[in-house]
Formats: sequence, C-alpha cells, structure tokens
Amino acid sequence: MPQRVAITGASGLVGGALSAFLSGRGDEVLHVVRREPHTASEIGWDPRHRTLDPAALSGVTAVVNLAGANVGGKRWTPAYKQEIFASRVDSTHTIASALADLGEPVRLVNASAIGIYGSDRGDEVLTEDSEPGQGFLADVVRAWESATKPAADAGLPVAMARTGLVMAPEGGAFERLLTLGRLGLLGPLGSGRQYWSWITLRDVVRGYVHLIDRDDVTGPVNLVGPAPAHQADVARAVATQLHRPSLVPAPGFALKAVLGEFADDVLGSARVMPSALTASGFSFEHDTLEQAAAWLVDEAGLAA
Repeated sequence: MPQRVAITGASGLVGGALSAFLSGRGDEVLHVVRREPHTASEIGWDPRHRTLDPAALSGVTAVVNLAGANVGGKRWTPAYKQEIFASRVDSTHTIASALADLGEPVRLVNASAIGIYGSDRGDEVLTEDSEPGQGFLADVVRAWESATKPAADAGLPVAMARTGLVMAPEGGAFERLLTLGRLGLLGPLGSGRQYWSWITLRDVVRGYVHLIDRDDVTGPVNLVGPAPAHQADVARAVATQLHRPSLVPAPGFALKAVLGEFADDVLGSARVMPSALTASGFSFEHDTLEQAAAWLVDEAGLAA
C-alpha cells in the first residue's frame, strides 16, 4: 500500500533522490523544513531548539531523518566540528522525541555513517556487530545513534542507516574525483591501500526504501555496497570509465594541508560489509566496482 513518508534533509543529495523515488512509486512525501511551511506537503520544525509538534507527524507511516551538516563541506574548525555534532544529535533527538510523544506506530529510519568504526581499521572486516572505533566521527555517530533512544524506548521500529561513501555525480567526494579524473589527475590518495566502502546513490536510495518498507529490520544497518575496495582500485575503475590514466598519487601530507583533520578519515581504511542489509533480502543494482563506476560516469554524462 502507498506510504506517507516524512523526510528531513530532503533538499540534500540523498533526500532529493529519495523524495523523487518515493513519489514516483506513488507514496505521499512530506518535507520537514526549518522555515515556515508554504504547502500542505511541508512540516515546520526547529531542530536547533529541539521543537517539533508531534501532531504534525500524525498519520505518517515512516520518518526518514537525513538532517546534518556536511562532514566534508568545510575545514574542521572547532566551531564546525561542534556544528557537525549538534546538527545530528539535536535533529535526531527532536524527531525521536516527537514520535515517542505522538504515540502512533511510525517507522523511523535515521541516517548514520560508517564513521562509527573509526578512521583506520586496516583490513579488518567490519559488520554491524563490530566494536565502534576511535576518533571524532566515531564519537559523533555514537551520540547520533543514541539520540534515537526515545523512539526505540517507546517501542517504535528504529533503523540506523550507516552509509558509506556515496558514488554520485554531484555532491560528495565522487564529484571531486570525477573532476580530477577528467583532467587525468585521478590516482591513489596516500598509499591507496586503504579500503573505501562505496555505494552508488541509486542503491543508497533503494536501501532507504527497503528499510522504510521492512519495519522488522531494526538497529544499525550498514548501507554500503557488497565489495569494498582499495582506494587506488576505486580511482582506477572511475578513470578507466573516463578513458583517462590513474597514475598521479596525492601524498598524505598534501591532503592534510588541504583538508586538515578530515584527511585522517579520507586516508583511513574501513572495510565494511552490508551484513544486515543482505540478510534482510536486499539485492544491489550495482554490486561490483566496475558496474558502479560505469553507472557513475554515465549519470555524470561523461560516458564515451
């Protein structure tokens, strides 16, 4: 049956694509916005002050919370690190508390990230049962997921979508990689041996839809592709689709000079597997790196 889904962060990369997908299959989509609502399909809230009228969510079947400051959008100053942390925890607590107070059986699918496993786990295979790692992002994600507690304590089905590196032609790391690739400058970052747990935007959206529809899947869910790869291999796959070389390395010290503390996570390694997702019956549209790179380049309009 058609669902009625409320989405926060709907103007972002994933939120926009998810809204279009759900609308296309016949669901009613409501956007939760920080300004005064202008239409019947908008709900107002103020996550900074943790205010949201629970009655505004009455009748929805699911809420997808994607709100949060862009991790790679700016240099990590102390002020921006606080914004990254607060934007996630405050928004999640606001949504979870409103749903708990509402008292209706609403599904909550909350964004999360594989950053919980830490910035460098080497070749270790990581699943939802793996211990959290160390570092700023790991601390952020622990607090982020903990903020869903009011909804879970109220007996609502809550899933945390621990998303990996999203392969999309616009926004995120891969937009920059495509630019470098077109110039023939795409190559290893640091050693290139670190694992990148990639997933195409198409499969991210399909994964969120799967979690919306399957309210029996609860807890953390790694939203990553089934074949994490060394960063150098990811760069090579994209460069091959662009018919460009992938030889020029970017040394670690140069990345740290440009990105600051965030470079540690770019250069780190996280070999994350989608164990809970596949166990629940999800199948990937792009399950190999070659398929994913071809889709990425085609979506960017750069295919030969």
